[in-house]
Amino acid sequence: MKTRKTIVTLFTLAVLVASSLNGQNKRRSATKQDYPTTYHTAKVSGLDIFYREAGPKDAPTLLLLHGYPTSSHMFRNLMDDLSSKYHLIAPDYPGYGRSSQPPMAEFDYTFDNFAEIIDELLVQLKVDRYSLYLMDYGAPVGYRIFEKHPERVEAFIVQNGNAYDEGLVDFWIPLKKYWNEYTVENGKALEGFHQLGGLKWQYLHGVQDSTKVSPDNWNIDLQHLTRPENNEIQLAMFYDYRTNVDRYPGWQKLFREYLVPTLIVWGKNDYIFPPAGAHPYKRDLKNVEFHLLNTGHFALEEKGIEIANYIDNFLKKNKIQ
Repeated sequence: MKTRKTIVTLFTLAVLVASSLNGQNKRRSATKQDYPTTYHTAKVSGLDIFYREAGPKDAPTLLLLHGYPTSSHMFRNLMDDLSSKYHLIAPDYPGYGRSSQPPMAEFDYTFDNFAEIIDELLVQLKVDRYSLYLMDYGAPVGYRIFEKHPERVEAFIVQNGNAYDEGLVDFWIPLKKYWNEYTVENGKALEGFHQLGGLKWQYLHGVQDSTKVSPDNWNIDLQHLTRPENNEIQLAMFYDYRTNVDRYPGWQKLFREYLVPTLIVWGKNDYIFPPAGAHPYKRDLKNVEFHLLNTGHFALEEKGIEIANYIDNFLKKNKIQ
């Protein structure tokens, strides 16, 4: 009899646990369904600027700024993970993703212009307070916006986004040569980075489990990278990157002045932006939460859930809710 009662009791507990888990899953699903990612195009300075948006508009805004050579596609999973609590906006720069690619004769492809366009997009969307997610090219774009409106920035989330000379090491040797000797030959040496082999390397180098990185990433990137004249656009951006280095001291001064709460979530195996560029943030910013993750350049592909949890906990801790 005792055995039978025990079996019945265990069965009842199992049913209750299963019911509870099912309810939790339904709540999670309902939450995700309440705030699905939506897709938009805004007319900004005469260009069609594509952006993804998710989450309640009265929640704290996270502006997600993508890197080279990708687009807002890199944030697809993070937006899903955070959309129940935060308002997320992820735009594509001109010449990237689904945004317009104006001819180079009509548009200067520079970090200054990218920052102006994203700033104008925020004006159109009536967003005047935000945290900045800064990855790769997103760092110089975002820090220019910070220069213009430092009082609007609630937090930095820095994922392999550089603002220090120490972060420009081996990978940058051929780019520095291009900056110093702006020749066709030196540009040709850089074209492989935005061809198929170079793209796969950027996504897979330094990861622990390559099966977690979808090949859709580089195939989607290729759709904009193989548009006519896009190769020349990428080279123009490589050359303009030298202007970011000149601004590093000014950004660092602003870091010290405004002391924006900062979360560092950095793929420590990144050859492009190694951890040597992550540590110096601690010199200039006092409220820094620092995490080196065992992955590569596109850390969200392998450590996305971990990064989402770090972001949520960090923003809660800093009362950005």
